[in-house]
Formats: sequence, structure tokens, C-alpha cells
Amino acid sequence: MELKVARLDDIEGVLNLHKKYQLDTILEEDKKDGFVTTSFTREQLTKLIEEEQGLFIAVQDEAVIAYIMSASWQFWSVWPIFSYMIERLPTLEYAGYKLDAYNSYQYGPICVDKAHRGSGLLEAIFDFAREQMSTKYPVLVTFINKINARSYAAHTQKLGLEVIAEFEFNNNQYFELAYETSKILDLKQGR
Repeated sequence: MELKVARLDDIEGVLNLHKKYQLDTILEEDKKDGFVTTSFTREQLTKLIEEEQGLFIAVQDEAVIAYIMSASWQFWSVWPIFSYMIERLPTLEYAGYKLDAYNSYQYGPICVDKAHRGSGLLEAIFDFAREQMSTKYPVLVTFINKINARSYAAHTQKLGLEVIAEFEFNNNQYFELAYETSKILDLKQGR
């Protein structure tokens, strides 16, 4: 298995994995094991790679088995939920930082193929992406739909993200979480 910053020729593999677990296309029986809320186009992933260098993947046998998206708030601002989160940033503090669009970035979504869940891949790809982004931002921020219990447990128990707020958007309830990017994840302990 290889962890790497995605290139344009990795987009097809990312889209294939994304389609399996995106809320609009996931199999009903797989929803209980976690899902990705936001949908993405080839053009958006191209921009994420070319302008942000913010798509991190795990590849095994030439197949993308996991990805993490991480980018500036400016990149995410075209989606209404992220615009809402940007407006709220100045009201939030974490690790001694009053958060804003310059000292934090939006982490996620993350997707791990269910055949590789529980293998330590989540922790490995998270720490790889965190390390890459830590040169630009001291804090990562993300959100998790409250009905996505598996993602919440993985992020808080395995990765050590902390809930800093809760919010409602489009009749959905979310946890807002943060993590200090200088904090190296202990891959043996989970955090």
C-alpha cells in the first residue's frame, strides 16, 4: 500500500471509491457503516489537485482504497455548508487560536473502502494528510453529520479530533471538530 498526494491520473480511482460511499449513491445496507455527504465532480477534484495539492490517497494494487480531501476555506466556499462554516469561524477557538480562514483549513471528506476498515489505514492516511497540511495551517476543522455515528467514533476515538461546536444546516445536525496539525498521531496507539 502506498500513501501519496494525488495526481490528475488518480481522479478516476477517487471518483470510483467516492461513488461507492457517497450518500446519494451508497447501498442502503452500507449507510450504517458511514458515508460521505458531499458529492464532487472531476473538475472540482482537478482544481483540488492543481490549486490546493489537497487530495491524499492510499493505493493498493493500482486501486484507490482511501482518500482524504483537505483545502483552504476559499476552495470550499462554493458549497453552501462551507460558506456557513466560514461565517462561524471567528466565533470559535481551538488550541489557543481564534479560528479564521487563514489559520485553519477544512479537512474531509475522508473515505476508506470497507474492505480496509479497521486495518490502521484510517490512522495512516489521516497522519499523512495532516503532515502535508501542517506546513500551511496550524488547525484542521471538519464537520460530521450527527447520524454518521461510525465517522464520529472514528474521528474522536481513533484520531483524537475534539468537538468544538455543534450546528444545524439544511435541517441536519452536525458536530464541528478540530485538531492541531502539529500533533503527530501515534499510529501504534490510534492517537
